[in-house]
Amino acid sequence: MQIAILGGGIGGLSTAIALLQAGFKVSVYERHSSPTDIGAGIVCWPNASFILEQLGVLEQVAQISGTLLHMHRFSSSNQSLGSLDIHQLSRKMGYPSYSVLRKDLLKILTQRCLALNGSIAYQHKVTAISEYAPASASVQFANGLALQADVIIGADGRMNSLARQYVNHHNAPIYQGFINWIGVYSSQTALFSELSVSDYWGIGERFGIVPVSKNVAYWAGGVAATNIEEKHPELYQRELNSLFADWPEPITQLINGTAQKNINKIYVHDHNPITTWHKGNLVLLGDSAHSPLPTSGQGACQALEDAWHIANCLTEHSANIDRAFSQFTELRQAKTTAITMAGRQLASSIFNRDPLFCQQRNTASKNSDFSQLITGMAKGWSSGLPLSV
Repeated sequence: MQIAILGGGIGGLSTAIALLQAGFKVSVYERHSSPTDIGAGIVCWPNASFILEQLGVLEQVAQISGTLLHMHRFSSSNQSLGSLDIHQLSRKMGYPSYSVLRKDLLKILTQRCLALNGSIAYQHKVTAISEYAPASASVQFANGLALQADVIIGADGRMNSLARQYVNHHNAPIYQGFINWIGVYSSQTALFSELSVSDYWGIGERFGIVPVSKNVAYWAGGVAATNIEEKHPELYQRELNSLFADWPEPITQLINGTAQKNINKIYVHDHNPITTWHKGNLVLLGDSAHSPLPTSGQGACQALEDAWHIANCLTEHSANIDRAFSQFTELRQAKTTAITMAGRQLASSIFNRDPLFCQQRNTASKNSDFSQLITGMAKGWSSGLPLSV
């Protein structure tokens, strides 16, 4: 069976690795000219670490990652809103939680894919997907090449997935009313005494910091915004300072200490959950199938889970692709839908502009039972995986 994967991001590469390990022939087609630095970093929560172990790369990831201890919540005036013990969550789920820069994780996945004799073709931007025979899709690339394969996996992202358009007849993402400036900070001197997430909540504003080491971190500054406007990278630091100048340190230190080229501005979108993830010999996964907001904390983690599940389904039903795709959808739909909706719910709370609501939200956070929250997270994130919780 020849399998073609559209997209060389975390979802596409992890899927290629899982399928190569299962004995399939796999080719990845990526629109960029090389592995990209798009995005800042991710937290590989225990469910993702389990998948990374199955892919044979967890040890490598651990070497270039930070092992997270806590997630501390603060108000914009530095009042404590409670702390979540990440180490407790990791113990409960049986795997560690790592913070890692996206480019470093992509490098490891790329090397693993190539080591397994997978093929990665860059500069292959998909321009059209059409049905060329009953239950078979044909992919057209901007470079003039066309592709047919036994199985085509759409892992081409959330913003303009032609695979999602082919399956769902609609692929327009939904703007969720807030902006994220994201960045990667690096210094020669230590800034962080412990590797714990710091999450600051304001009124319609948020700033999150995730250390990867004592002198490297990725961060995101967010603000509610009604309109999508033109981006001006040379103004990003000025925009951030106008929002967060009076917030607790090290926020302004991170903003001003991050090179302009390492800051990006994102008008944050997601998709409504869909019930159909496949058509003929093409199946969606990752952000093409489900694209939770960053407030879910599970975007990359769920793409990794997709990789493991689709490889298992195709192995079990290699003679019946439609059954493999149906089983994959059944296994993944409820969990990813719940994560998408939870991400929206948290975003609507964090980016609420009503001062009274935000005051009540902060009080509720201070009074939260974080041990109970950890139990719920562990149960939800381990769903569908062979983890003992």
